[in-house]
Amino acid sequence: MTLQSRTAPHETTVVPVILGVSLGHFLNDLMQSLIPAAYPLLKDNLALSFTQIGLITLVFQGTASILQPLVGLYTDRRPLPYALSAGMASTGAGLVLLAHAASFAMVLCSVALIGLGSAIFHPEASRIARLAAGMRPGFAQSVFQVGGNAGSALGPLAAAFIVLERGQLSIEWFAAVALAGMLVLYAIGRWYQSVGASRAAHRKARAAATAPDPGTVRRGMTLLVVLMVSKFVYSVSFSSYYTFYLIEHFALTKAQANLCLFVFLAAVAAGTIIGGPIGDRIGRRRVILWSILGILPLALALPWLPLVPSILCAALAGLVLASAFPAMVVYAQDLMPLRTGMVAGMMFGVAFGIAAIGAALLGVLADHWGIVAVYRICAFLPLLGLAAFFLPDTRH
Repeated sequence: MTLQSRTAPHETTVVPVILGVSLGHFLNDLMQSLIPAAYPLLKDNLALSFTQIGLITLVFQGTASILQPLVGLYTDRRPLPYALSAGMASTGAGLVLLAHAASFAMVLCSVALIGLGSAIFHPEASRIARLAAGMRPGFAQSVFQVGGNAGSALGPLAAAFIVLERGQLSIEWFAAVALAGMLVLYAIGRWYQSVGASRAAHRKARAAATAPDPGTVRRGMTLLVVLMVSKFVYSVSFSSYYTFYLIEHFALTKAQANLCLFVFLAAVAAGTIIGGPIGDRIGRRRVILWSILGILPLALALPWLPLVPSILCAALAGLVLASAFPAMVVYAQDLMPLRTGMVAGMMFGVAFGIAAIGAALLGVLADHWGIVAVYRICAFLPLLGLAAFFLPDTRH
C-alpha cells in the first residue's frame, strides 16, 4: 500500500471547505471593518476624541480577545460547528445597533456585540480549516486568513462609497451580509458533522506522538507574544488611525483617505496568502523573522515621505508584515497539536487584545503629541522581530 493511499482519507486537502471558511471570514471581517472605516464619520457625528476612538477599538477587540481562547478551549472538547452561524448573527445585530447609535455608550455596546461575533467565529473556523488542510496547514491558514483580510480591505471602500455618502444609518444595510454568512457557515457545519469529526479523531491520535515538550512550548509561545506586539501594534496604527494621519498630514478628504486605507489593506490581503505556503516550504520561523524585522527600513522611512511614496511604502510594509500571521498561527498549532482550536482562539484573541490596547495607547499619544508623531514612534516596533531568532524548532 502506498503512502498516498494510507493517508488519503484523512490527510487530503479539502479545498471547498477551506474556501467556504475563507468566504465566511471574508463576510465576517467585511462587516467588522466598517467600524474603523466609519471612525471619521462617528467622530464628527458624536464629537469623539482620539482617546474615545481608541476606547472603541479597545472594547471591540478586547471583547474578542478575552472570549476567543475560551471558545477555542471549549470547542476543542465539544465542537460547535453551527455556532459559526450564531457568531454571524451577533455581528449583524451589532451593526444594526451601531447604525442607530446616538451616544458613545451605544457605540461601545454595538462594537461589543460585533466583538462577540468575532470571538465565536475565529477559533472554530480556524480549527475547521486546519482539519480540512491535510498535509498543507500553512496553505489552509493563509487561504482562511486572506478571506478575512480581503473583507477588511473592502470595508473602507464600503465606507467611502456607501456609509460616508449616505450616513450612519446605512451601516445597517450590511446586516444582509450577516445573513449570507450564516447560510455559508451552516453548510460548513454540516460538513463537519458528516466528515470533519472523523478527521479530528485521527488527527488527535497522530498529534499525541509529535507534541513538543512543555519547556519548548512555553519558550515558543512567549516569544510569539513578543513578536505579535510588534506586528499588531504597528498594524493597528493603520487600521485605526491611517485615515486621520492622511487627512491631517496631506489634507486628504475622508473618502480619499479611505481609498488609501483600501490600498494598504489590499496589500495586507495579498501578503497573507503568501506567508502560509512559503512557511510550508521553508519553515515558519524564517517567514516570521523576515516579515517583521524586514519592514524596519520601510517603517522608518514612511513618516518622512511625500503622499504617493508614503502610500506605496505603507502598502509594501503591509504586504510583507501580513505574511507573518498565518505562519505564527500554524507554528503555535505545531507547538500544541492537541489544542488547535484553543491555540487559534488564543492567537486571534491575543492579536485582538494587543491591537486593542495598542489602539487605546496610540489614541492617547495622538491626543497629546499629534497623529504624525504616532507613526514616527511606531516605526521602531519592527525591531522586536529580532526575537524570532530565538524561536525553538518545531517539526516544520
